[in-house]
Amino acid sequence: MFSKLFRKTPLAWRQLMKEKTRLAVAVAGITFADMLMFIQLGFESALFDAAVKPHRNLQADLILINPQFQTLFSVKNFSRERLYQALGYEGVQSVNSVYISTGQWRNPETRLERAILVWGVDPVQPAFKSPEINQNQDNLKQLYQVLFDQAGRPEYGAVADIFKKTGKFDTELNSKAVFVKGLFTDGASFAADGNVITSDSTFLQLFPQRKPDRIEVGLITLKTDADVEKVRSQLVNGLPKDVRVLTPEEFAKVERTYWEEGTGIGFIFGLGTGVGFIVGIVIVYQILYSDVSDHLPEYATLKAMGYTDNYLLGVLIQEALLLAVLGFLPGFFLSFGLYQVTYAATMLPIFMKMERAIQVWILTVIMCSVSGAIAMRKLRSADPADVF
Repeated sequence: MFSKLFRKTPLAWRQLMKEKTRLAVAVAGITFADMLMFIQLGFESALFDAAVKPHRNLQADLILINPQFQTLFSVKNFSRERLYQALGYEGVQSVNSVYISTGQWRNPETRLERAILVWGVDPVQPAFKSPEINQNQDNLKQLYQVLFDQAGRPEYGAVADIFKKTGKFDTELNSKAVFVKGLFTDGASFAADGNVITSDSTFLQLFPQRKPDRIEVGLITLKTDADVEKVRSQLVNGLPKDVRVLTPEEFAKVERTYWEEGTGIGFIFGLGTGVGFIVGIVIVYQILYSDVSDHLPEYATLKAMGYTDNYLLGVLIQEALLLAVLGFLPGFFLSFGLYQVTYAATMLPIFMKMERAIQVWILTVIMCSVSGAIAMRKLRSADPADVF
């Protein structure tokens, strides 16, 4: 079997190399289709990763949220009392609370306001894993001092540049003067174009309508020897049903599920990937069909010599696989470069992942193999007697 495949491979390669212009067009078409799939899958992954990045940055072993919570874009609160109740369970070492709401940040240069996600935390107890946040958290002890997300949209103003040069940046948040005392990196997401972290006291001053005993996220830290699943089970069974107990990864999954299934975003990116796949099939089919048509006498001669349709199908499939390799490699490297450009321009976490490269490669092989199988219909209908 392997010897037959080896003998057929040079034939497939020679057939492709006879028309170098056609080969270049085919490779360019497959490269374009692969890039389209890479871009669609890359943007989908980047946007979902950006949406759950704040969730995964929280410093906690277990998290309490309102059962109605779906996304940070429209967060629901619950009673702080549930955190104090959780503190009484065996294995729980400490608890912490986080306020979340959307405020209006004023760009001091343009005087335009833009929505921004505001996080209110205890300035003494770390709520995030990020070293950038923790090393500046003491600066939040004074009222109206904030940490600014330097990976946010540029419409907020040149906050990072000015702060790095002068060590200060003053503006307004919810029509109240605030002072930037540090920077951190999180980035824009579906929920917000940027983030601000402040103390819980400042948060309540910025949102005077908020009740202090109503929080958005409860952080639970367990003792070193505690069994996470056991403690979680006890909390689920013991706490009232007006809170939900999750691990940080499950908390992130709630957000991702909302954007993936509760909106049309997942469908849109899936549709774009499908379009790239279909475009690739059409391009490869046209190239192979043209190749078969131009070399029909040679194929008919092979059939007259006793070669079977399966043999000729093998030749076409090998041509298709050679095209898949020649088109995938430039598509991979060009997409890798586009990812880097996109990251630099938008700060979206868009990177080439091994599983995505494998996924696109498999789609490319299927795409080219299907095209070869469809083009085979032309060969099967060819009768050596009709050709000669």
